[in-house]
Amino acid sequence: MLKTPELAMPKSSTVVTVYNGRRKVWTDYEEAKAYFLEMMMSTDGEEHDRAECVYIQLTHGLDECSDED
Repeated sequence: MLKTPELAMPKSSTVVTVYNGRRKVWTDYEEAKAYFLEMMMSTDGEEHDRAECVYIQLTHGLDECSDED
């Protein structure tokens, strides 16, 4: 039995993020998660909320993540 549900695991190592109107293609899923976690922890207010939105989508294993609700 897997500790992490298969649905929460990324399907590929490539992910696209849209943050503050900028689109970026990441070739390393874990690097993208680490980047947005760091940004979430080092900002506050609206920037924190945007980074948190992207980070949550990354943790759910989406292939395209955006800071828009």
